[in-house]
Amino acid sequence: MEFIADLKEGQHVIEFYLCKEKQQLVTKAGKDYFKIMLEDRSGSVIGMIWDLNMLVEPFSKGDIVKVDGRVQIYQETKQINIVRIRPAKENEYDISNLFRTSRIPIETMYQKAMSMIERIQDPALKRLVLYFYKDNADIARRLKRHPAAKNIHHGYIGGLLEHSVSVATLALGYKEIYPNLDADLLIAGGLLHDIGKLKELQMLPVSDYTDEGRLLGHITIGYQMVYEQGCKIVELAPEKLTMLCHMILSHHGKLEYASPVVPATMEAMALNMADLADSQLKLMEDAIKGDNSEGHWTSFNRTLERYLYKPEENKA
Repeated sequence: MEFIADLKEGQHVIEFYLCKEKQQLVTKAGKDYFKIMLEDRSGSVIGMIWDLNMLVEPFSKGDIVKVDGRVQIYQETKQINIVRIRPAKENEYDISNLFRTSRIPIETMYQKAMSMIERIQDPALKRLVLYFYKDNADIARRLKRHPAAKNIHHGYIGGLLEHSVSVATLALGYKEIYPNLDADLLIAGGLLHDIGKLKELQMLPVSDYTDEGRLLGHITIGYQMVYEQGCKIVELAPEKLTMLCHMILSHHGKLEYASPVVPATMEAMALNMADLADSQLKLMEDAIKGDNSEGHWTSFNRTLERYLYKPEENKA
C-alpha cells in the first residue's frame, strides 16, 4: 500500500483511495477537468484529472477508486496528476488501509459492552439496551463499524462503540465516590447516549451527515429511538424510561451545546462529564500523536484552542 502521507514528488502511484470530494471545473481555455480529494487512513491529497478521456468508468464522491498517476508539487502542495481512474471493484482493496480503525479490537469492545449490559439489574432496562446491542441484528452490526463523529473525536471504524463503552466505564467510576448513583442508568445511558449517530451519520466510506442528521441531530434522533423502543417494553417503569431519556437529551450539558435540556439528575450529570472527558481526551491524544512539530509542543490546535505539551516527544 502506497499511503498518501509517504508519497514523494515524482513517484508513480497505482493505488486505491477514497474519493472524498469531486469538482468539475473549467480551465481559462475552456477545457473541462476534475479536481478531486483523495484520502486514506494516513491523510489526504488533491488529485487532478486533466484529460477526461482517461476516465475508464464514471465515479462519484464517496467511491473507492483505483488511481494511476504521478505525484507532483504545485504551489508547495503535494498532488497527484491522474492519468487513469476507475471505481474499485469489490474485494480489490483492504478497507483498513483506507480508514482508521479503533486501536482496540472491535469484538473485544463489543464483549465488554455485553458484559456491562449483563450487570444491569432491572430486567426491563436490560432488555431495552439489548435490543440495540444484540436483538436488532442490523443495529448491532452497524454499532460495530460506525464512527462517533464525522471528523472530530472517534471518527473512525468502531469509533461509536469505543466511545460508548468508554463513556459507560467512566460514568460507572463515579459510583465509587457517589454510591447513591444508579448503576443501571449509568450503564444504559453510557451505551445509548449517542445511539442517534447511527442515523445522523452515514456509514463509511461516505463519512458525512444524513439529511435526517442535519435536520434533527443525533440527540433528538437518539431520544426518539430509545423512547419508542422503551414504550414497547410494558415491564419498563415509565419513570425509569424518563430518567434514561433525560440523560440522552442532556448529555451535551448546556443548551448552547445543542442539549434540549441541562442535566437535572446526578446520573445525567455523571454522563455529561464522562462524555466530555472521553471526547476531550481523545482529541488531545490524536492531536499529540498526529503532530510533527519539533520540540515538546504541538502546533496550535484550533479545536481545543491551545498548544499541547508532548512530554516524551522529539527528545532526540
